Amino acid sequence: MFRRQFLLVSAALGLVGHRALANESFEFTLTEAEWRAKLSDLAYRVLREEATERPGTSPLDGEKRAGTYHCAGCDLPVFSSETKYDSGTGWPSFWEPLPDAIRTREDGGLFGARTEVHCRRCGGHFGHVFEDGPPPTGLRYCMNGVALRFVAA
Repeated sequence: MFRRQFLLVSAALGLVGHRALANESFEFTLTEAEWRAKLSDLAYRVLREEATERPGTSPLDGEKRAGTYHCAGCDLPVFSSETKYDSGTGWPSFWEPLPDAIRTREDGGLFGARTEVHCRRCGGHFGHVFEDGPPPTGLRYCMNGVALRFVAA
């Protein structure tokens, strides 16, 4: 019974966050049908409904080549491979985004306050930023790989 209640509350909180995002305006917009046609089911759930992919499932976590990580929704360059590192979490992690690539907002979920990371151009949800990263920023941008697309240099 506890699991069912937990899942229902989590789903409800996710919808509240999704509605708040839907009320903002962005440079790049698509209808819900266009987003669903453009993205895989998982990418849609992560980028548009703020879901989280399972850790260790993204090939981008182990990506080591030089290049740029783009938003899978609108193709905005958001992270450089120069700031990527292995955080050991199972998700691609970076210590800094590219200039003017992201927006953040507080996420008051069941597990305490966290800071969500979104694409500044389309509003797509990438993941969260934490204050336990390496120098020089001390930040860990823990991203869903399915929300990103790697472009080799």
